[in-house]
Amino acid sequence: MSEFINNQSIRQEKLKKLIRSLHDGKPLEQAKQEFKEEFGSITTAEITAMEQGLIKEGMAVSEIQRLCDVHAAVFEGSIADIHAPKDEVDDIPGHPVHVFLEENERLEKLLKEEIEPYLNQSGKTAILMLRVGFDRLKEIDKHYARKEYLFFPHLERKGITAPPKVMWGVDDEIRADIKSVIASLSAVAIDEAATFALIRTTLTKIRDMISKENNILIPLLKENLNLFNWISVELATPDTGWFLEKPKVKWEEKGSSIEKPKKKKEIVSKTDTEIRFDAGSLSAEQINAMLNALPFDMTFVDHEGYVRYFTQGKERIFARPATIIGRHVSMCHPPASVHVVEGIIESFRSGRKDHEDFWIRMKDMFVYIRYYAVRNARGEYLGTLEITQNIKPITELQGEKRLVDK
Repeated sequence: MSEFINNQSIRQEKLKKLIRSLHDGKPLEQAKQEFKEEFGSITTAEITAMEQGLIKEGMAVSEIQRLCDVHAAVFEGSIADIHAPKDEVDDIPGHPVHVFLEENERLEKLLKEEIEPYLNQSGKTAILMLRVGFDRLKEIDKHYARKEYLFFPHLERKGITAPPKVMWGVDDEIRADIKSVIASLSAVAIDEAATFALIRTTLTKIRDMISKENNILIPLLKENLNLFNWISVELATPDTGWFLEKPKVKWEEKGSSIEKPKKKKEIVSKTDTEIRFDAGSLSAEQINAMLNALPFDMTFVDHEGYVRYFTQGKERIFARPATIIGRHVSMCHPPASVHVVEGIIESFRSGRKDHEDFWIRMKDMFVYIRYYAVRNARGEYLGTLEITQNIKPITELQGEKRLVDK
């Protein structure tokens, strides 16, 4: 029947109808059979357009995300782009695409060799080895962070927002599952059956995401990112890190036609015009150096919600790659927490609030996060300033210090 479905709009409506039926409870096998009869195959562009269309029609991102693994099962093995000629960037050692695909291979190997064998065993040895495997698996956060903070901004600027939102939501589910598994494996009294069941569910989610990254995300990236975009990704990658190991070969070593920009010794000339403030004046060089010397991170979001600036001090609490500059703040946070950020900003914009504080325990840090409304002398809202600081050393201070360290 697929030969009669040539009109793209008709295909889109049929696709959306099929996905809605899954959300309404249609059996998976029945949906897969209908898909095979109606379409035979589908392109990544059609999947993207379908998700965008469902969101525009009012379906919540979380709802698409909830049955994302079901969608993957329907489309599995039928994405036409998989069989398209391979883009050469896949084969360039060190290129962000090559590295990302290599990490997925490394991830699959970890699941297969370091985790799954112990799901067929029981006892202390199996639990210990699973804990070791999951301690390594939690490094997947770096793989996902690169996708969310370096890849997604370039797609968003092309108007492709639905797949990133859905993927990010599933990424966070996987992160939470890994954290829960590690907590269960570390418990004094472990419920082995429940823990092993959670592990199997988590591995299925991870494998589904590998498939989506390889067959949907990567083709989208190759189609929409140009050389300069890839260079910006490459330069920002050290901020997010790599999954388990750093690539042995750098991309530029393999003949990239664009050289890495050289870092300027001076940001501006010392003779640059100074900027006057309410009390005093400073050059742009002095301002930049001074802000980067502060013992906390600062990020400024303008009145329209776009990230305009962040400090680059020596000790960074949250990685902020250069690709977030110009990105809307709603795209810089996981879908599950976007409403919190948007609520804070709206309370500032309306004048209802002037600041909001949070504090969290993270690794060995006690992180204090403060948001301030930035207003001009007339009281007009200019944007939001976020200040993040590890205050653990401050909370541990005792007594007095009156002498300079030698």
